[in-house]
Amino acid sequence: MPATPPPAAAATATADPIPPGLKVGAGFAWRLLVIGAAIAVVLLLVTRLSEIVIPFLIGLILSALLVPLSAFLQRHRWPKWVAIITAWVVVFAVLATLALVVTEQIRTQLPSLKTQTGQAVQSAQSLLDTQPFGLTTDAINGYVTDATTWLQQHASDLGAGALKVGDGAIHVLEGLFIVIFVTLFTLIDGKRIWQWTTRLFPRRAQPRIAVAGAAGWTTLTAFVRVQLVVAVTDAIGIGVGAAILGVPLALPIAVVVLFGAFVPVVGAIVGGAIAVVIALVFNGWVQALIMLGIVILVQQLESHVLHPLLTGSAVKVHPLGIVLGVTAGTAIAGVAGAFFAVPLIATANAMITAAKRAPASGTIPVEAMELDDRSIPA
Repeated sequence: MPATPPPAAAATATADPIPPGLKVGAGFAWRLLVIGAAIAVVLLLVTRLSEIVIPFLIGLILSALLVPLSAFLQRHRWPKWVAIITAWVVVFAVLATLALVVTEQIRTQLPSLKTQTGQAVQSAQSLLDTQPFGLTTDAINGYVTDATTWLQQHASDLGAGALKVGDGAIHVLEGLFIVIFVTLFTLIDGKRIWQWTTRLFPRRAQPRIAVAGAAGWTTLTAFVRVQLVVAVTDAIGIGVGAAILGVPLALPIAVVVLFGAFVPVVGAIVGGAIAVVIALVFNGWVQALIMLGIVILVQQLESHVLHPLLTGSAVKVHPLGIVLGVTAGTAIAGVAGAFFAVPLIATANAMITAAKRAPASGTIPVEAMELDDRSIPA
C-alpha cells in the first residue's frame, strides 16, 4: 500500500494561501511586462537611430517594389545587371516625368494664379471686415506690425533654426545614400543577405525564421503593389475631376494625392482636403462641393472595390488595426510613423502566423530560400 503523507505535509498542501487564478494572472503579468519593456527599448533605439532606420525602411519598401520587376525581367532571360539598371531607370524616369510636368504646369498657370489669388485675398478681406469677424484694415495692419516686431526680437532664434535646417539638409542627403545602397544591395544580393541573417539565430529556430521571412516578404510586396494601384487610382480620379471642374493646378493636386495615398487613412484625407480647399478658393463653394463629392466617390471606390479586390488574402489587416496603427505610428514618429505603421503591422502579422505554422526544427525549406519575387528579397 502507498505510504500516507504525514498530516503536517497534507495540511501544507491544502492550505496554499495563493489561489491558482492569481498565480496564472501573475505569470501572465510579469511576462507582459517583460514584453512591454522589450518593445519600449526597441522603440527607444528606433527613435534614437531614426536617421538610419527611416532611410533603411524606405529602401526596403522601395526594394519590395523593384525586386519583383527585376525578377520578372530575369525570368525572361534578361541579364541580372541589365534588369537591375532597368528597374532603377523606370523609377527615376517616372519621378523625373512627374517633376517636370508639375513644374511646367505651375510655370504656365502662375500668371493667372496671381490674378486669382489677388481676387481671393480681396474677397477674404471683405468677408473678414464684416461681422462677426470685425477684422478691419487697421486691425490687420496692427497684426502685421506685431509680427514684424516679434521677428526682429527673435532674429537670433530664427538664425539658429536656419542652421538646423542646413543640418537637416545634410541628414537628408545621408538618408538618400542609405536608401540607394539598401535598395541596390537588396536587388544584387538580397538572397545571401537573408541567408546570413537567418544563420544568426539558433539552428533549431532557423526553419521558422526562414518561413517567416518568406511570408513577410510576400506580404510586403503585395502591400506595396496594392498601395501603388490604389494611389494611382486616387490620383487619376481626383486629378481628372479637378481638371474637368477647371480647378487650378489639377496635376500637382493629383501628384499630392498620389504620394499621400501611401499613408493609409491620413494621406487620403489630406490629399482630398487640399483639392477641396483649392477649389473653394479659386472656383467658389459650388465647385468645392462638387470636388468634395468627387473625393468621397473616389475614396468609396477605393475602400469598397479596389482594396477587397486587390488585397485578397495576402494582406490581412483589419481596418481597426489600420486606424490604431496609423494613430500610434503618428504619435511615436510623426509622418514617418504613419507611413510605416501599416506595412510593418501587416508584415509582422504574416511573419508571426507563418512562424507558428512552420516546423519547430529540421532543414530550412527550399522554397523559403529561393530567388523569387514571391518569397524573400532576391
